[in-house]
Amino acid sequence: MSAAAALNAAWLRLQAWAEQRLPALTRLRAKEPLPIRLDRRRIYVVPTWFGLVFASMLLIMSVGALNYYNNPALLLTAVLGSVSVLSMLIAFRTLDGVSLERVQAGSCHAGDPLPLELGFAASPRRRNGLRVEIGDVEAVLAALPGEPLRATLALPTQRRGPLAVPRICLWTRWPYGLFRAWSWLNPQIEALVYPRAETEAVPLPQSGREAQRSVVQPLGEDFGALREYRARDPLRSIAWKASARHDRLLVREPENLIGEDYVLDFDALPALDLEARIARLTRWVLMAEERRARYTLLLPGQRFGPDIGSAHRQRCLRALALL
Repeated sequence: MSAAAALNAAWLRLQAWAEQRLPALTRLRAKEPLPIRLDRRRIYVVPTWFGLVFASMLLIMSVGALNYYNNPALLLTAVLGSVSVLSMLIAFRTLDGVSLERVQAGSCHAGDPLPLELGFAASPRRRNGLRVEIGDVEAVLAALPGEPLRATLALPTQRRGPLAVPRICLWTRWPYGLFRAWSWLNPQIEALVYPRAETEAVPLPQSGREAQRSVVQPLGEDFGALREYRARDPLRSIAWKASARHDRLLVREPENLIGEDYVLDFDALPALDLEARIARLTRWVLMAEERRARYTLLLPGQRFGPDIGSAHRQRCLRALALL
């Protein structure tokens, strides 16, 4: 066995040992299935800078009280020390038993923030001052006994395509800021970022023929006949049953007269590079949906449509994101 192979084998054994002994530090790389529950083996507690200054002050107070035989000062030092130790226990118990059960990623285009909703299980214990952090994005959590914890973060995006949810840091300095308790969560969740749409609204390509005028009827509670709720939509158009199933407000598509079919062909844009073609096709998909016109998306080896509606739009944007 070569020296490099022996060194690699030793490193793997060290990782296996650390995975058993220090899971809160080593699992920040390994993905974990939901639910993820925090226990004493995953929670770490360290004093903050304020806590170190407070400990130094207690040390000086104890030395002065012992030097001058000042019993009231010594009693005060002992009480403050007990409170600080109790605050460490409270910080630990604030994280202990927290269980991440749901991670739901919304939809967005490249360059826009990606909404990410975290759902934690309800607990009989009161949770105060919890903070969830992903990179530079942070949210504050709190819940009464029996209430679930929820947090919504907006993650920055740069490129289209699959986006693995980064590791999540859950921490607190509750109650006095003397100690910081934290742990890492790394769920097996992947979001999809749609392509960035072209900034200029280039006119839609004409198909060269006039399609037969028809009427689009919403098919009951079918998801393909629904779209996400907008602020200006009337309440009577909300599909309450479908909204309950999909955990977000959905609106029935109204009847629309459809005139011309649009053909959005990837190969019809030879003068543009790959990303420019995708950006223009994304813009055309959004424009066709705004006009409530049927359209067909032609990609290399793939064909979508002719169709219309939120489900068709999502299929097209997904294909463009993965192209």
